[in-house]
Amino acid sequence: MAIDWEKMVIGPAMKVFGEPVVYTPATGQPFTIYGVFDEAYHSVDGLGDTVHTSTTMPVLGVRAGDFPQPPLQLDQLTIQRTGITYAVADVHPDGHGHIKLLLNYVSGG
Repeated sequence: MAIDWEKMVIGPAMKVFGEPVVYTPATGQPFTIYGVFDEAYHSVDGLGDTVHTSTTMPVLGVRAGDFPQPPLQLDQLTIQRTGITYAVADVHPDGHGHIKLLLNYVSGG
């Protein structure tokens, strides 16, 4: 039996940990979604014997089903709690209905 990730994991996690975010696509109207925001997500790149790089950046975890069109680089979002606006730097879907949006600071706060 396959796991319904949206119903059993992603949806309930957003209800517990999510916060309101105004999402503004590069082309289109703003809309409100819920996301799990992490101000200092730590990422490490590199495989095997290669040089590893490490970065710290803000990230927002969102449900793919909340978007009429998939999120894209340069879309913007505002975390309502802080009033800070970010631009989407990269989009990382996990294949189960969750998307990690890597962010760049734009303004506010």
